[in-house]
Amino acid sequence: MSTRIDTFVAPPCVDEIEIIYQDEAILLVNKPSGLLTLSGKNPLNLDSVHHRLVRQFPQALMIHRLDLGTSGLLVVALNKAVAANINRQFQLRTVAKTYQAVLAGQLAADHGEITLPIAKDPLSFPKLKICLASGKAASSHYEVLDRQADADTTRVLFTPHTGRTHQLRIHSAGIGHPILGCDLYGTAESEQGAERLLLHATTLEFDHPLSGARFHGVSACPF
Repeated sequence: MSTRIDTFVAPPCVDEIEIIYQDEAILLVNKPSGLLTLSGKNPLNLDSVHHRLVRQFPQALMIHRLDLGTSGLLVVALNKAVAANINRQFQLRTVAKTYQAVLAGQLAADHGEITLPIAKDPLSFPKLKICLASGKAASSHYEVLDRQADADTTRVLFTPHTGRTHQLRIHSAGIGHPILGCDLYGTAESEQGAERLLLHATTLEFDHPLSGARFHGVSACPF
């Protein structure tokens, strides 16, 4: 069986990582669009959030990821015990996240639930696909924040209840309203509708691994 070679090379990202919060256990950072969360297998994709952070915080451990084009909040552990604690919270689905996105077209409903199962698609790597037969369950709630009639777009707040790869991008396209700037699941028109993927991780909530108190992180949407 042949091994797939990853030939993708991310464009250089000149934007800086913003450290929003720091203590002895965690960092809360704001990832810019266009920066990988983790360095890729291709040596040309060395630059990443993790690669930059370990220069200042050698013990930094990434717990979750955002897609290359997605900006917003990431929590970073500063030791293995903290990483295990927060990883457990992700597994139990007690971590709460919201995202803002701008979608092509006008959504008819003011809110709704998207429950389209997501599966791997070996024929179109790295794209995934909606598959009712073999897909893994995925659920995303959306709430309309604003409709722009002139631009024929809709701004929404997403609350994903599962954490599948590309979930919000696939679910948006699956209901016929792809996220502007999406190069994998959009139409030619929606992809060219923005210079970047218009998806931003705006809030992140979890139990602080030391105090146990609920931690609330917020990052203003840049678009």
